[in-house]
Amino acid sequence: MARRSQSTIEDAMDITSKLPWWVSMSLAVLSYIVLHWYANQSPPATSGEGVDAIYAAVLPGMFRGFAAFGQVVLPIVFLIGAIVSVFNSYKRKKLHIDTAQSLSTNSLDEISWQDFELLVGEHFRRQGFAVEETAGGADGGIDLIAVKNGEKYLIQCKQWKAYKVGVKVVRELLGVMVGAAASGGFVVTSGQFTHDAVVFAKNNNISLLDGKALRKMIQGKAELPGSVKNSEPASKPYHTNVVMCSKCGAKLILRTAKKGKNVGKQFYGCSSFPKCRYTKEIYPDDI
Repeated sequence: MARRSQSTIEDAMDITSKLPWWVSMSLAVLSYIVLHWYANQSPPATSGEGVDAIYAAVLPGMFRGFAAFGQVVLPIVFLIGAIVSVFNSYKRKKLHIDTAQSLSTNSLDEISWQDFELLVGEHFRRQGFAVEETAGGADGGIDLIAVKNGEKYLIQCKQWKAYKVGVKVVRELLGVMVGAAASGGFVVTSGQFTHDAVVFAKNNNISLLDGKALRKMIQGKAELPGSVKNSEPASKPYHTNVVMCSKCGAKLILRTAKKGKNVGKQFYGCSSFPKCRYTKEIYPDDI
């Protein structure tokens, strides 16, 4: 989803709203105390002449002016962030409860895409994950980052009512997973997936959750798929499971560089070369 550009103050509010409310409140109090103290410091005595003397007289005054302004603005920003954090926490919990208790099979289609992301994040939190919301795809199109037992999982949410989620979305997630060295990934939709998306996901350590599966999990009738639901972390990082090209979906094969500075070294190359020139470095535990 495209986001409009924001001001610095709006960005600060957005960041602090994702922190626990007590952290934002602490920052509000601390920023006021520090800046208020500095703004009320007496100007230092200056002596001498020339440019250095002017700087010595002017700069401290400018900094105190910024502090006087900041002692009002920053606490307000942090306070608003704390209020939004409390509201979002309440909203996420209410969404989860309402969905779990709803008898409608279309309950996921009746909420906005923003609420759908909040709902998915809340469900993963209840499964023991630490969840970071990435401001709607700011991190390479990823909506949520979930961490459990030291393992990182990337989550893409698609609240699509009219279309099935295709292989392109899953392939794009794979590319981000490789770059982030994630242990796995999830694509979650209120609808369904195409057959190609299902096949591609199975080969690349990506779990697909359609609307039916998500409702069952929220209602406590099913668990998260794969090893992620277990208490033990994955035995190997994600890159050992990559067998498909993140650009075109073809199989990666082992090749040996015949020229250039890496001559003689092995790497993974796309089987559809030269149509696709995607390559991937070999990690020590890939062998």
